Amino acid sequence: MPVWQALRDELHPSGFELVTVGLDALGADGCRHFMEAAAPTHPALLDQYHVLARTLGVINIPSSVWIDEQGMIVRPAEAAPAPPTPAAEKTTPERQLPADMPQRFIEMTGEAMKITSQSEAYHAALKDWVTKGADSEFALSPEEVIDRSRPRSADVAMGHAHFELATALELDGNHDAAIEHFRQAHKLVPDSWTFRRQAWSLEPGATGPFARFWQGPSEDDPAAWPYEGDWLADVKKIGAENYSEPWRP
Repeated sequence: MPVWQALRDELHPSGFELVTVGLDALGADGCRHFMEAAAPTHPALLDQYHVLARTLGVINIPSSVWIDEQGMIVRPAEAAPAPPTPAAEKTTPERQLPADMPQRFIEMTGEAMKITSQSEAYHAALKDWVTKGADSEFALSPEEVIDRSRPRSADVAMGHAHFELATALELDGNHDAAIEHFRQAHKLVPDSWTFRRQAWSLEPGATGPFARFWQGPSEDDPAAWPYEGDWLADVKKIGAENYSEPWRP
């Protein structure tokens, strides 16, 4: 959150506004805690049913949608890496890892570091658009926006319906019933990491400060894991370099 606040502070004088949206069924028990701790001055919303994903085609985070002053989308949902980290603030991976970090998290961190990012190119394009508006080469025409948007087949629509039903069941305390609908959502919308991570984060794979981010079978009872994949296994399967879609100018 602090990096996005810094970006907003930098560009707001030029007429830019940032709206962040947390996709998290847990609500107050999930990312809302982090949102409130960050105390952003820009609008920060919570989307428990992933309506943003359904409406705008978000399949992974962080993603962005550029909307102009007339409310027109000029770039559809796409990967939005965090702003580049100044060299003076970068630290070695060894310094970032807590001494008590479980082996699974050490492996997850290693895979995460392999995820490719086009941060410099993306943020240069964003600043160009903020400065030039419709004259920016990175502002797409309506036809280009439609061409780059994800079509919504009957299967995808049904997958979103399963996900929303699973979320409703989860919020109502029916966790076991929610699992099957999460599984159907994963099957019907296989490119959605947001759907997978949401379901995985609801499973008690670990205890303590790492529980929310475990997202995989527990070391004590791996057979109890109800999903076909998990974050570490799936990222290794596809290759971390393919985790985020490449950004296109």
